[in-house]
Amino acid sequence: MAMPDFVRVCECWARDGLQSIPHVIPTEHKLEMIHRIVDSGVTKLEVTSFSHPKLLPQFADCVEVLRGIERRQGVSYVVLMPNEKGFDRFERCVGEGYGADEIILMISSSEAHNLVNFRMGHDEAKRAHARIIARAKALGVRVIGCPGTVWGCPIAGDVDVEDVVDITRFYLDAGADTIMLGDTTGAANPRSARERIGILQELFPSAVFIAHFHDTRGNGVVNSVAALEMGLAYVDTSIGAIGGQPTPKSDTRKYQFGFTGNTCSEDLVALLDEMGVRTGIDVDRLIENGHRAEAIIGQPLRANVIRSGRVNHAPRAFAPA
Repeated sequence: MAMPDFVRVCECWARDGLQSIPHVIPTEHKLEMIHRIVDSGVTKLEVTSFSHPKLLPQFADCVEVLRGIERRQGVSYVVLMPNEKGFDRFERCVGEGYGADEIILMISSSEAHNLVNFRMGHDEAKRAHARIIARAKALGVRVIGCPGTVWGCPIAGDVDVEDVVDITRFYLDAGADTIMLGDTTGAANPRSARERIGILQELFPSAVFIAHFHDTRGNGVVNSVAALEMGLAYVDTSIGAIGGQPTPKSDTRKYQFGFTGNTCSEDLVALLDEMGVRTGIDVDRLIENGHRAEAIIGQPLRANVIRSGRVNHAPRAFAPA
């Protein structure tokens, strides 16, 4: 197994990250972090979601966020698209000149999970997403198709690989540009990650896969490395390891007892840097962003490297005890 020379890291803090934070972060702080993230060298980042504001108040300002971003050439700005009504709003943003470069569409491989999360079975979801993909293509917007619960479902338990294959095939046939493999509640381990990715690579050799592992059980970094060893060159992370399960306004469901999280940006990027794998991201500036994210959210987050610092490779003097 050989790691790629360069890995493109998508920073998810402003969308998948913040969807788990119960209090609403002011728009100006979201924009500050988006700009700081880009300044650190990130060239792809999730910036908001078009989920209904009554369900996810965190993203009631999605239009204001898109309008306020100072765009940088060579950077791909990504939004989550939950349904066709959300796309109607997004389409107006595109028409007014402040859209996004890519949208994420997700169908859980577990139909039980899709029914709970999106209130749609697989067939209905596929029809709706096919229409959205066609509309996105007409606007020149790239599509990330995401089979969710790829490694397991908090409702239905184990997910048959054939269900994952079915959703993956649908998205590719419908015209998705890339496939995000969503480990929705952190059920994967390095062995299962390699096994399932290997099956998908064999079936869809021309597909571009994105590793999107949640850190619910602390496995996000090791699972991401396992995916990169399988040849993937795209990975999703979040500053401070925040994110995962959304925190709706009026929903008492608590998958995994409410414990959640994404693969930690600071820890994975610092590790890749130590391994000689380029990301284009300035690790020291990313660590600074980690500290700023804690101040904005108002609580300590789960990054290790912002506490320990980077690995020291030079001699250092220590005073005797």
